[in-house]
Amino acid sequence: MSDLVSLPEIERAAERVAGVAVRTPLVPFPHGPAGSPGGGPAGEPALLVKAESLQPVGAFKVRGAYSAIASLPPERRERGVVTHSSGNHAQAVAYAARVLGIKAVLVMPHTTPGVKVDACIALGAEVVYVEPTAQARSETAAKLADAHGFTMIPPYDDARVIAGQGTVGLEIVRDRPDVDVVLVPISGGGLISGVAAAVKALRPEARVVGVEPELAADARDSMAAGRPVAWGAEETGRTIADGLRVQQVGDLPFAHMRALVDGVVTVTEDEIRLTMRRLARETRLIAEPAGAVATAAFLYHRAELPEGRLYVSVLSGGNVDPALFLDVLR
Repeated sequence: MSDLVSLPEIERAAERVAGVAVRTPLVPFPHGPAGSPGGGPAGEPALLVKAESLQPVGAFKVRGAYSAIASLPPERRERGVVTHSSGNHAQAVAYAARVLGIKAVLVMPHTTPGVKVDACIALGAEVVYVEPTAQARSETAAKLADAHGFTMIPPYDDARVIAGQGTVGLEIVRDRPDVDVVLVPISGGGLISGVAAAVKALRPEARVVGVEPELAADARDSMAAGRPVAWGAEETGRTIADGLRVQQVGDLPFAHMRALVDGVVTVTEDEIRLTMRRLARETRLIAEPAGAVATAAFLYHRAELPEGRLYVSVLSGGNVDPALFLDVLR
């Protein structure tokens, strides 16, 4: 437990990201015609959506990336940073680097949606393409760090990054100290680790549940096995949720998950699409597929969730390919 990120670390991260990351709102999801805002018929639980799609890079990743880079000693920071990412973390590192006036190199799978790559380039970052495997991404980034003196900013397996992502949980509980269940997407595990650390420290009785696609359910299998379990790139590549195609949760995130997370629920591809459509039409929020999974768990898998009166789902990002979004809306 001593290796887990603490509440004071998350609070310090919140101080670093203040004025850079947006303090995003909790948006009611009107899933029924009556009852309290965000609730269904009278007596039904209420759902609030944590709209991280409203961040300046369109996803929560700016919190961890900026917090991690800003915490570096000036001499290391000035040499530049490198990371590997399928898109949102890369864009967050590029954004943070631009704010801080340093160089950023991004190792990205060649399968990354063009909307995410274009955004990174527009922020002034250098992009290096690799095969869509965890090994290719991490090895290439490590080689670039060694060759050029860049500091690696991991996408999730890093205490500084986890603390930054934990500011999502900090805001949720401070805004709604009566929250009962928090639903969080799982990719590499950095977001759910930080959120769980903050939520459990501030409201121990609340439950934190991870959500991932059925077609990329390595976190579910890892929790069941008691150790990180890897899925192949060809397996995780089947899901529409490109932001959740990481093949295995990180070691540090898994330690947080085992200690603090109350369960993992999976959702189908059709449920992801339907939820993207409903979020757009009913809350006016744009969700990329990965950003929709937590809300999908509430809408379509309520029986698998802990009981509660107030649920919060983290809409982790809205950087969706325009053609895909139009297809989903149809």
